[in-house]
Amino acid sequence: MSTSIEESSPVLPSPAERLGAATAGPVHAPGDGGFDLSVASFNTATAHRPAAVLVASSAADVAAAVGIAAAAGLSVAVQATGHGAAATGPGSILINTRLLDSIVIDPQAGTATVGAGVRWQQVLDAASPHGLAALCGSATEVGVVGYTLGGGIGPVARTYGFAADHVIEIEVVTADGQLRRVSETSEPDLFWALRGGGAAFGIVTQITFRLFPIQTVYAGGMFFDFLDAPRVLHGWRDWVHRIPESVSSSVAVVNFPPLPVLPEALRGRTVLHLRYAHVSETEDGEELLAPLRALAEPIIDTVTEIMYADVGSIHADPTDPMPGAERSMLLRRLPAEAIDEFLATVGPAGGLPLVLAEIRAMGGALARGAEVPNAVAGRDAAFSLFAVGVLAPPIADVVPGALDSVLSAMEPWGTGGALMNFAGGAEGAPADRVRAAWGPQERRRLSEIRDRFDPNGLFAAAARW
Repeated sequence: MSTSIEESSPVLPSPAERLGAATAGPVHAPGDGGFDLSVASFNTATAHRPAAVLVASSAADVAAAVGIAAAAGLSVAVQATGHGAAATGPGSILINTRLLDSIVIDPQAGTATVGAGVRWQQVLDAASPHGLAALCGSATEVGVVGYTLGGGIGPVARTYGFAADHVIEIEVVTADGQLRRVSETSEPDLFWALRGGGAAFGIVTQITFRLFPIQTVYAGGMFFDFLDAPRVLHGWRDWVHRIPESVSSSVAVVNFPPLPVLPEALRGRTVLHLRYAHVSETEDGEELLAPLRALAEPIIDTVTEIMYADVGSIHADPTDPMPGAERSMLLRRLPAEAIDEFLATVGPAGGLPLVLAEIRAMGGALARGAEVPNAVAGRDAAFSLFAVGVLAPPIADVVPGALDSVLSAMEPWGTGGALMNFAGGAEGAPADRVRAAWGPQERRRLSEIRDRFDPNGLFAAAARW
């Protein structure tokens, strides 16, 4: 009597079943009730379709999931908020870190230790009662860990540098399933690479970083009619070469939709948004800003003294999920002809379907290396260019090309590189620009460390280069 293959072959447990047996956090497979919510990203254009998703409840859960993925020949991706997530497919396990939300503020040491699911606004609110501040990004609903691993350039970056420059210790699960605590003295190569090299080396579950004694900043934005943009932007370009490190600033051409939630003066208009932040107890922020206020009459002027915990109001980035595409590049210089080309390309005459095109002044503390060297790239750039479009009908198909045309127009003044957190996609030209921001020696060192800690490319789905 013969036995069929179907009867004799064992039925192997699915990735979700294996995760469920080995971890404490919720596990979902495609089709489960919690699957879509657990894989959802802030950028709704990112459609994750992993074999399974684990909402990790501990570092031990992360380590177990990494071991299961490696044994099954699957890759591993990770996200907290999904602001910069790259889409994953059925060959991956996705680890959602939103439950790793612990925050410990040490007022005496002036540090914060936070889990991988924590967002910047949570840290700002926890540190503020102690008179301390964190080097968050312009959008304070972004996750702390992803932002910091990519370098982290925020509203006061010219004063304090990149967020990664002030990391003290990182807890990370590497491809061998080990939970490591890395620092200047423990696994120094991995510590160097994680701070600026992104998520290519492991899954960070906790991070400790310095806080700063900042309670208030003189900060906000001025919105100008686009007709005044040439005068203001040329004036801003001259002004940023004279400002002290206590000042950080950017300018953006913004196309506002005609939505009732917006101030009436901005609805349906193209404007120039000038952002400003000043941190100092000895200099006068209002006096330093005065030359720009004299250039033209703003439609709206919100620059005033604010609590640092409200620093997200400077850029006033969107807080609701949306389908978006991004492109970025670093600029070596910004001569007058570059300003003219920028305005002609991204202004109404260019006709591009853009939400925003920004030029951010670098220099200051950003140009200096960290006290403990790290892998942050782009310190030699004078400016960073960033453009965003919404991938919604009927313009979705033309947005990527429009974004590329902005970079093409500014290419004569570019370095060839881009900051990791602004680059856009994880493959193709955006990833090439991330790689190009490092010098040959740094690229070799990063590749060697990546090969050492992830020889089989387990974290390729989480990497940005």
